[in-house]
Amino acid sequence: MITLEVRRRAFLTPGFASVTLGGPAVRDLTVAGNDQAVRLFFPREGQTTLRMPTVSNEAWMAQLLLMPKPTRPWVRNLTIRRVRPADDEIDIEFALHGDSPMSSWVRRAEPGDPAGIFDMGTTYRLPEHAKGQLLVGDESALPAILSIIEGTPPSQATEAYVEVASSADIRSFEAPAGVRVHWLSRDDGHLRPGAQALEAVRRASLPAGPFYTWVAGESRLATTVRRHLVNDRGVPKRDISFVGYWRLGRSTPG
Repeated sequence: MITLEVRRRAFLTPGFASVTLGGPAVRDLTVAGNDQAVRLFFPREGQTTLRMPTVSNEAWMAQLLLMPKPTRPWVRNLTIRRVRPADDEIDIEFALHGDSPMSSWVRRAEPGDPAGIFDMGTTYRLPEHAKGQLLVGDESALPAILSIIEGTPPSQATEAYVEVASSADIRSFEAPAGVRVHWLSRDDGHLRPGAQALEAVRRASLPAGPFYTWVAGESRLATTVRRHLVNDRGVPKRDISFVGYWRLGRSTPG
């Protein structure tokens, strides 16, 4: 369990913000890969201090839920966007959704506010035999996809399908020569999150030769893309990593 504090906050697009957390305890974090995931702990509105779990194992959730609600922090799964060990800082990007606890905290975050993280490891595992890769995700997976792309060597052919809530959230960034990013947006607001990304993959020409797939986001998107690739495209299960970051209609525990 690593306790930090807010150093900066920046709004990147109408639907995304970045919060920089810092402190000497950043040195206790070992980054295992480009999609390094953490549990982020942050105070509820009105709380001036952060009460973190004290155990650094799977018992932390039970300990958290035993805390009285007035003192219990919120906790969410997120991906570290960048790490700057020399500055004792990490950046975390957030997809903002209405007045959810996380979005509300990001909007009111100020330098000095407490926050904490707990290392959750990585899921991106590019095998040596892969000649290319397919990255698929909704807005919740965008920070991880951008981080993976930035760490991709130019020789690695990459097709990325990224769905965001609005065309205003489409980013301009420098990608390695072998990367093509296909942006999709739900501007009309009526489509299920992930539906456009799934349909785009179904129509897509997949990378030639053996390739690796990493898909994350809303649970149905992750499981259905995997099912399509295995059942309809003959992709070996071992070459697919899929992660359900969230489930439509269900709130996160804690």
